[in-house]
Amino acid sequence: MEDPSTGQQTLLVRRAVAIGALVLLLILLFVAVRSCASSRKENSLKDYNRVVSSIVRESDEQVGQPFFQLLGQAADESPQDLQTNISGYRVQAEAQLKQARSLDVPDEMTAAQQSLLIALEFRRDGLGFIAERIRTALGDEGDAANRAITQIAGQMQAFLSSDVLYQARVAPVIKHALDDAEIGGQRIATTRFLPGIEWLSEQTVAAQLGQQISGGTGGRNAGEPAPGLHGSGLDSVSVGNTKLDAEAPNRIPAAEDTTFVVAFTNQGENDEFDVKVSLRIDGGDKPIRVSRTIDTVARGQTAEASLALGQEPPTGSPVTVRVDVAKVPGEEKADNNRGEYDVLFTQG
Repeated sequence: MEDPSTGQQTLLVRRAVAIGALVLLLILLFVAVRSCASSRKENSLKDYNRVVSSIVRESDEQVGQPFFQLLGQAADESPQDLQTNISGYRVQAEAQLKQARSLDVPDEMTAAQQSLLIALEFRRDGLGFIAERIRTALGDEGDAANRAITQIAGQMQAFLSSDVLYQARVAPVIKHALDDAEIGGQRIATTRFLPGIEWLSEQTVAAQLGQQISGGTGGRNAGEPAPGLHGSGLDSVSVGNTKLDAEAPNRIPAAEDTTFVVAFTNQGENDEFDVKVSLRIDGGDKPIRVSRTIDTVARGQTAEASLALGQEPPTGSPVTVRVDVAKVPGEEKADNNRGEYDVLFTQG
């Protein structure tokens, strides 16, 4: 017969072994859970950085770069096409912002996320602002075009702010979170939406658009116009010995050095300064634009602006030549500042 004390001892040993096994199992489970949690945290931080990098890279490459290339080619595009294309980039910027808003954001990345959304909002809103004003900026209304160009240049500050905000806030917060989690080997994206600070200048914007600041934005016409009447009147447009007729078709030999001479008179009671004269040809594959600014036109005097095309105009079908003498400060009536002519450019 088994000794009762021996059986009791065996039972205690078995209980001890079971308890030890249970404790070991709990420790292993704790380690596994902690390891899984650590792995999930590490993956979430990596995923956030990866997706943010992808968004800002697409913002630069698919929106910023082609947008500024488009502005640099504005002289070869119609205002309507430019507005449509810029609006398209605004739609892409909105999609990138929505993607950023839908991110699963780790707690450690909350500050980075807030700044990222603001930076992307700057880009979306800036594109929308410019799309609304690009047609006016490319127009022939002196004061209105000047204001639009100045507003577009001012909006470049939003793009600069988006770059600075990302570099000063988003990227450092992401790096700090990754470093705290001891996660190495991760590339944190940089961004440069605005190509250069020269775009903050209205002169640069005007030049890229193939325009000129005229009629008083920073020039001698700045400030309140002098008392009295102001205004110009278009007298004639000619090419060589051919004076264009607004009421009949006009035939002009085509050449790269074709030059239009625009004559106009200062019909006001004051001398005028920095008067912009523009010419545009529509009807070919792309519009042709040229302009020139006349420094001074004394009251009652006639001035001439010679506008060389610099390229061969389209031949074989009629085109429309539009000429405009920009309004000067204080000018109230501009109906006689413009002219439209049907022209057929001929070979030889």
